[in-house]
Amino acid sequence: MARSVAVVVLLAMAAVAAAQAPGPAATPATPAAATGPPNVTAILEKGGQYTTFMRLMKETQQDTQLNSQLNNSFNGNGYTVFAPTDNAFNNLKPGTLNSLTQQQQVALVQGHVLPQFYSMDSFQTASNPVRTQASGTDGPYTLNITSTTNSNVNVSTGVVEVTVNNALSAAKPLAVYSVDKVLLPLELFGVKAPAAAPTASTAKPKKGGSTEAASGPAGAEDAEPTGAASARAVGWGVAGLAAVVGCLL
Repeated sequence: MARSVAVVVLLAMAAVAAAQAPGPAATPATPAAATGPPNVTAILEKGGQYTTFMRLMKETQQDTQLNSQLNNSFNGNGYTVFAPTDNAFNNLKPGTLNSLTQQQQVALVQGHVLPQFYSMDSFQTASNPVRTQASGTDGPYTLNITSTTNSNVNVSTGVVEVTVNNALSAAKPLAVYSVDKVLLPLELFGVKAPAAAPTASTAKPKKGGSTEAASGPAGAEDAEPTGAASARAVGWGVAGLAAVVGCLL
C-alpha cells in the first residue's frame, strides 16, 4: 500500500514539474512576401503560347511602356490585354506582319490593349465602341465588345471577331485574356473604297456630228468663204476699169 502511494506521489510531482518547465521558444512568423505590381511579360511567359505577341510587344516597346505604367500607377483604371496565341499569328496570311510599317505595328499591338480593367462580368456593361491604347482620346482603332448568353464575350474589330473565354490574369489593375485570333484593325486591314470613276464629258454634239470642243475659234462660223471674197474683189476691179474707159471716150 505504501509503495502504491509513493508511486502516485512521484507521478504527481513529475506532472507538476513538466507543467512548470518552460516550453520551446516560439518561432517568429515569417512575414508574407510583398507582391509587386503585375508584369504583362511574366504573365505571358507563364502562359507558354504567346511568343509572337511577346516579340511584337518587345519590338514596339509596348511591354516596357505598359509595365512602367502599371508600376507607376499612371492609370488608376487599370488595363486589359487581349493576347493572341501563336496559332492565331500562324493563321494569318503570310507576310501580314512584314507588310506593316513600324508605326502600324505599334498601332496593331496597342489595338490589343484597353486603358481600363475589365473583368468578365464588367464586359457586360462596356459602352461601345471601346477605346484602345491606339485610339488616343477619341481616335480610331476601337473595338466592339458584347456578352453572349452563355457568359462568353465577343470582341470585334470590324474585320475579325473572336470569343474570349480564358483569363490568364484577372486581378486588378491588369487583366490578360487569351484570344484565338489576331485583332486586325479595320483601319489597317479593312476593305479599301474603290477609286472614283472619271466623269464622262458633257459636251453637246453639234449638227453634223462634231462637238463644241472640236469647233474652230469663236466667230469662225460667221467668217466669209475665201472664194466668195476673191470673186467680189475681181468684180469691183472690173467695174472700176469700165468707169475709167467710159470717161476717156
